[in-house]
Amino acid sequence: MSEKEIKTDKLSTPLSRREFLGKTAASAAGLMVVPRHVIGGQKDKKKKAPSDTLNIGCVGVGGKGFSDVQSVSSENIVALCDVDATMMEKFLTSDQHLPEHKAKYEKAHIYRDFREMLEREKSLDAITVSTPDHTHAVVAMMAMKMGKHVFVQKPLTHTVKEARLLRQEAEKRNLVTQMGNQGHSKEGARLVCEWIWDGAIGPVREVHVWTNRPIWPQAIDAPKEIPSCPPSLSWDLWLGPAQWRPYHPAYCPFVWRGWWDFGTGALGDMGAHLIDQPFWALKLGAPVRIQASSTKFTRDSYPLAEIVTYEFPEREGMPPVKLIWYDGGLMPPRPKELPKGRRLGDEGGGCLFVGDKGMLVCSTYGENPRLLPDELMRDYKRPEKTIPRSPGIHEEWIAAIKEGKKSTTDFSYSGPLTEMMLLGNIALRFKDDNVVLEWDSQNFQFTNLPEANEFLHKVYRSGWEL
Repeated sequence: MSEKEIKTDKLSTPLSRREFLGKTAASAAGLMVVPRHVIGGQKDKKKKAPSDTLNIGCVGVGGKGFSDVQSVSSENIVALCDVDATMMEKFLTSDQHLPEHKAKYEKAHIYRDFREMLEREKSLDAITVSTPDHTHAVVAMMAMKMGKHVFVQKPLTHTVKEARLLRQEAEKRNLVTQMGNQGHSKEGARLVCEWIWDGAIGPVREVHVWTNRPIWPQAIDAPKEIPSCPPSLSWDLWLGPAQWRPYHPAYCPFVWRGWWDFGTGALGDMGAHLIDQPFWALKLGAPVRIQASSTKFTRDSYPLAEIVTYEFPEREGMPPVKLIWYDGGLMPPRPKELPKGRRLGDEGGGCLFVGDKGMLVCSTYGENPRLLPDELMRDYKRPEKTIPRSPGIHEEWIAAIKEGKKSTTDFSYSGPLTEMMLLGNIALRFKDDNVVLEWDSQNFQFTNLPEANEFLHKVYRSGWEL
C-alpha cells in the first residue's frame, strides 16, 4: 500500500462500542473517530479543586499505555485513542480492569487520531502519552499549546531539541507535567539520594550504569519486502512525524525501539530509569564531554551493545564526575568489595556509585540500595528521611494538577535528563572517528564537531511539524 493510498483512508462516522467491536474483526480500516455519545455542550475547563475529578484523554492503550490508562482511572476517562483498532479492542475487552474502571472506559469516546481527540474534547484537563518515542513530542506539544497538563512515557522525546522545546513550553504555560520513569517515585531512589547527600560514601567521582537491554532486534537493515498493512492499523498515523516508509511488522509493535527513526535504543529505553538515580543524587545537569564505543550498527538501527562515557563538571560543591553507561550485556568490572556469590545489581541492570570512602550499588529503578564493603553498610547510621515520599508516578501527577504543585519528574527535571541521555546516541554516530564530543548546553551546540549538531533534531514529515 502506497503513502497516497494510506493517506486517503477515510475515517468513519461515529460508532457505538458494540458496533466498534463488531466491525474490528471484519475491517477496521476506517475506524476510530468514534465518539460513543454526542460530543458537545461542554463547559470550558476550570481550575480543579482537590476534590474535583479530572477529565483525562489517553493516547496509546497498548503496551505501556495499558497500565498508564489503568493508573489514571481514578479520574474521568473521557477519551481513548490508538492508531491500531486491534490494540483498542484488546484494551476494551480485557478482563484485567477493575469493574469501576471498565465502566468509565465504556463511556469514553474512542479515537484513532490524537489531533481529532484534542480538537473535539473541549473538557479535557490532561492527557497521557504512551506511544512510540518518535511521536511523543508532537502529541505532547499540541496538548500543551491547548493548555492541557501532560504525562509522557519515557523517554520524554526522540531528539535532544524536542526535550528542550517541551521543557520550555511547559514552563511558559505553567502546566503540570510528568515523565513516566516510575522508579523516580520509589523508596529506593530516595534512599540513594539521602545516603549520597549524607556523605555515606564520600565525594563521588565515578558512576557505572548498565542494563540487559536491548531485548529486541538491533544492528539490522531495513527490510526490503513490502507486506500488506493490517486493516486495523493506520500506518500513516503510526508514522506520524517520521519520514515515509512502507509498513513492515519489523517496525511495530514494540520492536520500534531499535530503529533510529522510531526509538532511542537501549540507552533511551532504560536510561530514563537507571540514569535517573545518579542524575538526581549527583545533581548532574548537562555533561560537557561525551564519547561512545559500540558493536556494529547500521544506518537504520542501533548497535547490539555500547559503552557511553559522560563527563560532568563540578556542581553545587560536588567534584567532577564521570558516568559510564553499558548495555547489550556489557557490565563494569566486578568490585572486589562485592561478596562472592552476590549479584551486582539485578537481572535487568543496576547502578554503582564509586566514592572516596566506599561504594553504593542499587538495582534497576533504584531498588535495594546497599553500601560496599559490607562493614560500611553494617556500621552506617542512616540519616533522617528528608525527601517527601511519593504515592506513585501517576498519583503524584494527578495530585499536583489538583493542588497546583510541581511533580517530581516534571519536564524541568526529565527534560535535562532526556537531553543528557540522547547526547549519547549522537556520540554513537561518531564513534569511528574516536572523537570526544564537547557539549555547550547553554548555547545548545557541540563546539568541536559542527556536523554533530544536525543530529540534535530531525526533519519532520510534512504536516507533522511541532
